[in-house]
Amino acid sequence: MKTYKSYIYFAALVFGLSACNKQLNTAPTNAVPEEIVLRSVANLNTLYEGSWRALMDDFYSDIYGNPGFKTIALVSEAMGDDVALITTKYSYAPVYRFTQMVDKTQSRNNAIWNQLYKIINSTNIIIANVDNVTGDATAKQVLKAQALALRAHLYLTIASFYQFSYLKDPLAKTAPIYTTPTTDTTRGNPKATLKDIYTQVFADLLQAKGLLDGYQRTAKYKINKDVVNGLLARAYLNTGQWLSAAAAADEALKNYPLMPPADYTKGFNDVNNSEWIWGHPEIPSQSDGSYSFNFLDVSSPVSGYYSFMADPFFGELFDNGDIRKTLFSWDNNPGREGNLQYKKFRFRDDETGDLVLMRSAEAYLIKAEGYARENNITEGAAALNALRTARGAITFDPTGATQQQLIDAILVERRKELWGEGFALADIIRNQLPVVRKPYVDGSGNDRKVTITTPDGVTKQVPAKYHTALKFADGTPFVANSPNYLFTIPQTEEQNNPNLFN
Repeated sequence: MKTYKSYIYFAALVFGLSACNKQLNTAPTNAVPEEIVLRSVANLNTLYEGSWRALMDDFYSDIYGNPGFKTIALVSEAMGDDVALITTKYSYAPVYRFTQMVDKTQSRNNAIWNQLYKIINSTNIIIANVDNVTGDATAKQVLKAQALALRAHLYLTIASFYQFSYLKDPLAKTAPIYTTPTTDTTRGNPKATLKDIYTQVFADLLQAKGLLDGYQRTAKYKINKDVVNGLLARAYLNTGQWLSAAAAADEALKNYPLMPPADYTKGFNDVNNSEWIWGHPEIPSQSDGSYSFNFLDVSSPVSGYYSFMADPFFGELFDNGDIRKTLFSWDNNPGREGNLQYKKFRFRDDETGDLVLMRSAEAYLIKAEGYARENNITEGAAALNALRTARGAITFDPTGATQQQLIDAILVERRKELWGEGFALADIIRNQLPVVRKPYVDGSGNDRKVTITTPDGVTKQVPAKYHTALKFADGTPFVANSPNYLFTIPQTEEQNNPNLFN
């Protein structure tokens, strides 16, 4: 097992290391002795803040294609149905073709794994020590709650991508659990089952929720009870606890009204948006996480890679009058003609963008799905229609509708609403679905044509661009529950942890 002395993040903040470093400087690791870090709640809080910053704003493995925690979201979207990736652009083509995340030797796999467990170890240090350090009792309680909730969030991420659906096999071995601090001599733990991981997730979140009674946060990256309820809703949904999922989602969304339609067109870059429950603010001097916009922003001149184009079939899911439909346009730039731009994400003028982690729109969809899967069509449709109405879309008519029709409508709405936010692959795994990618052709099998006006004013028809990876790399068709969808445990972990497969 590879372990990390997480108080190096504390040292990084104390000594003012530059926020533009691609990774926090870990040498010397004894710059701040552990006994100092563990002396007060203020010091432990600084450890938490530094760990959070490292999670969100460190390039994983010093690679620009891995912009912090949003790397996982980009991977998830690139492996789904609705991102028609431009494969000549930097970094995500192997992910899109399903050749990277199954390869245990790939640096991206190693980077994601190491960062997740590095931050888990930071939370373990805080949880193990916060009750015994000096400082205000309330501050200690809140810090412990946030560390518990963050640990749950990271284990929930692991459960979502490193194994098939909980509803397929809750006893499937997935990844190790660590709940106490590790050192260089710690023996690695074996893989735990999905059931074990979710048991830990629920225990952490429920304890955190109790500790956060009365807490009023000062910034949206801080975890409060609303964030905890949102994480509980996700975990309940993943484990098939439908009514609990609906109830937790309803609690999460109460303080976050759905945004006015015009706000949907502003670029998804502002943590102050009314429906953002949880998000990470970015500033020019500390903005490595914003680098994810270089892939998602396909219309700003400053965007570097603009590779996450939309599948044309995805664009056809939206109704006329839906504010989201106005964000689509056929690319008219030379070399990109015929790709379908979806202008949901855009850089701000200072070339940064805040990072969304949870929205009330997602909570409405969880609430809708929870009720629908309990066959409460009335309540499920009401939650779905609250979102659809806010977007200007046609509402779902529950009259005579079957349970499956409502579930199908909700799953499509999740694709429409949450595009680019990291749910694509997670939902495919959770719902035991195949990836679906089709050629965008006419009845004769020819590529469909679209009309564009070039920057110099010429109107012409060009072939519409669509998916270039329509099967797995070995030529076999996409199927449900394929091992190609799962993140693999990196080779370095197998080598360093002899107990992994015990």
